[in-house]
Amino acid sequence: MSKIKLIKRQVQMTHRDIIKYQIMNHCFFSGLQLSNNELDCLTLLGVFNDIELSEFCINVVDENIFKNPQTVRNFLSKATKIKLIHKYTPDGPSQKKRIHLNKDLNFQTDGGVLLDYKFYHVT
Repeated sequence: MSKIKLIKRQVQMTHRDIIKYQIMNHCFFSGLQLSNNELDCLTLLGVFNDIELSEFCINVVDENIFKNPQTVRNFLSKATKIKLIHKYTPDGPSQKKRIHLNKDLNFQTDGGVLLDYKFYHVT
């Protein structure tokens, strides 16, 4: 009969770190490889939750994640294709595009968050 070593850890994380951890787990299990800057960009989007696209690009540059808004837009196009984010235009002809993390991925970004993962390997 195999024995399993149980390792328990409790770690208090910052708001950004717990969002980033969820994104990293999703990417790991989905086989997606993102750079630290790309992860930080998605984390910032999780912090804002839902934001106008050009405003977000400026915020990412201000946070020194990417050097210019066009680089942010290029990454956001990639993130849209791999279904990490959702871009949409609210109702109305003069409305600007908005973005948010893909709600289907169920990332918890608001309020207190407790993640209860159980990973195992049996030999």
